[in-house]
Amino acid sequence: MKFIHTADWHLGKLVQGLYMTEDQAYILNQFVEAVEQEKPDAVIIAGDLYDRAVPPVEAVDLLDKTLDRIVNELGIPVLAIAGNHDSPGRLHFGSRLMKEKGYHIIGQLSEDIKPVVLADAFGEVHFHLIPYADPSVVKTLFQEEDIRTHQEAIAFLVGRIKEKMDKDARHVYVGHAFVTPSGGTEENTSDSERPLSIGGAEHVDAHLFEDFHYTALGHLHQAHHVLDEKIRYSGSILKYSLSEEHHQKGFIVVEMDGKGEMQVEKKRLIPKRDIRSVKMEMEEIYKQPRSEDYVFVQLLDELPVLSPMEKVRSIFPNAMHVERVRTTVERNHHDEKQPSKTGLSDMELFDAFYQEVADKEASEEMNTLMKELFQEIQDAKQ
Repeated sequence: MKFIHTADWHLGKLVQGLYMTEDQAYILNQFVEAVEQEKPDAVIIAGDLYDRAVPPVEAVDLLDKTLDRIVNELGIPVLAIAGNHDSPGRLHFGSRLMKEKGYHIIGQLSEDIKPVVLADAFGEVHFHLIPYADPSVVKTLFQEEDIRTHQEAIAFLVGRIKEKMDKDARHVYVGHAFVTPSGGTEENTSDSERPLSIGGAEHVDAHLFEDFHYTALGHLHQAHHVLDEKIRYSGSILKYSLSEEHHQKGFIVVEMDGKGEMQVEKKRLIPKRDIRSVKMEMEEIYKQPRSEDYVFVQLLDELPVLSPMEKVRSIFPNAMHVERVRTTVERNHHDEKQPSKTGLSDMELFDAFYQEVADKEASEEMNTLMKELFQEIQDAKQ
């Protein structure tokens, strides 16, 4: 069986106050074209279809059009779950009607965990769709008082699945969680993803998924495997923050043989506009080719640049952020020379101000001019 693993579309995402819907439409059109070319038996979306519980109308329309093309036009089943950004109830609405057409969406966790069963020439493949569920939800739903952490919640749910697992079938787990090799604390792969819990109790041990032939995960935005090649994050379809600058975005194509052995291939998606950093002086920026990319600019100019965003956008019209930076050596040198401003004379305050703005001491001529000016002001007051 051949299936595609994707996740973290975050439709309706805002980056630096800009809706990414146009870029998402571009990349999803590319994705659907790839699905048409690959001709998989199913497409898995492992959570965070939307970026927020109440997405903008344009995001809802984009998801509707994308699913229509995959499910109705191409006739390929889509198996999706809610992520921590999604509204479980909104996604789950109409799920009974839509599964008849081939769109299997599990927004809300239920007590009766049943797999979606697909078949190929070798037999059945059971896809276990487990949406993101806070430990408190699992605790209440199943009346399990001992469940307090994400590790305990997922361990309980996996245990329920294994109780009824068909030994003759192949099994795929689809989930949305922060999975690490042994459940230990690790840094998130992106600044744009919100924590699942406060206090470091969000991590889940990858060993829980050893009995599945493949585990399709969502939540972390960088594509990678955890502990084992068959436990994978597909990553997000687009870069959503500068912390993702060096990520290679795309989707995963999985081919499973009759024994459940996997061949996995990562496929790239090329965005309409990249998110990247630019670090140089203004004079060098003027020499760059015009680019529509979303750039975060760090200016290395010694002196402040007047109207920096306006000037940067003459080359990078979609620039998202501009700041002037100094090296660590320059900052340390400046801090050592910076005097306390309490009780300083007018001239000492000017010296401190000039040092702050120009990052160097004022010239002798400038000091002489300012002394004369301060004296004139003092004389006028008398």
